[in-house]
Amino acid sequence: MLQATKEVIYKVAEKSRADYFRERRKNFKQFTVSLPKEKVELFEMRLKKINKTKTEWLSEKIDEELLTK
Repeated sequence: MLQATKEVIYKVAEKSRADYFRERRKNFKQFTVSLPKEKVELFEMRLKKINKTKTEWLSEKIDEELLTK
C-alpha cells in the first residue's frame, strides 16, 4: 500500500511539474552561450560586487541594445 501511495504522489507531482514547465515555455525563452571559464568567473565576481544576477544584467543590456536601435 505504501508503494501505491508513493506512485500516486509521484504521478501527480510529475504532471504538475510538466504543466508548470509547459506554461513557463509560453513566456520564457532560454539563451545559452559558452565562454572561457576564467572570463565567466571574473564576470561573476563583478556581478557580485554590483549585486546583480546574470539574468538581471543581461536583461538590462538587451533593453539598452533595443532602445538604441
